[in-house]
Amino acid sequence: MKFFVDTADVGEIRDLAQTGLLDGVTTNPSLVAKTGRDFLDVVREICQIVHGPVSAEVTATEFEPMLAEGRKLASLAKNVCVKVPLTLAGLKTCKALSDDGVQVNVTLCFSAAQAILAAKAGATFVSPFVGRLDDIGQDGMDLIADIVQIYGNYPAFRTEVLVASVRNPTHVVTAAKLGAHVATLPPNVLRQLAQHPLTDKGLAAFLADWQKTGQSILKS
Repeated sequence: MKFFVDTADVGEIRDLAQTGLLDGVTTNPSLVAKTGRDFLDVVREICQIVHGPVSAEVTATEFEPMLAEGRKLASLAKNVCVKVPLTLAGLKTCKALSDDGVQVNVTLCFSAAQAILAAKAGATFVSPFVGRLDDIGQDGMDLIADIVQIYGNYPAFRTEVLVASVRNPTHVVTAAKLGAHVATLPPNVLRQLAQHPLTDKGLAAFLADWQKTGQSILKS
């Protein structure tokens, strides 16, 4: 499974990229607005830090301006992945950009039917929002299971399932079990994946035993 981080905070991205765990980044207008910086400058900087896909979202809702925005974003760096909404205009834009060789992330997917359309439009990624489905009493992971199964039935589909609106490590592990290709995680959730109380307990015991020896690796 590939890990993307869902943020526009360049400091967070730079820190997490040093772990070697990041395969890409997803952003959206809300995340960029929190930085208080120019949108295009933020995207350019992120693309220099991370070599994998960097999703940058259009803000237009009609086809022609959406396509123009998508082309502008794609011109910023080779690893920009243009993010478009799962609407008919977004799917039309996806088809046009994909035909030009541009990576496209079709976002705000909430049904398997929508995911089928994204794949047929040539999307690089489709982003089902599992947390938002959980919020309204549905099981977001049921949608992931459906999309993975459907895509597996059609080898011609090249679209990867990018699990979005991830709220906790359980979402990540369940998505991995189901065969989702990518999970995009808030920085805090990515860090939570490394945490376990028994790891902390074991490390504390090892360090206590080591201190009793009075030795130092660096001074040996």
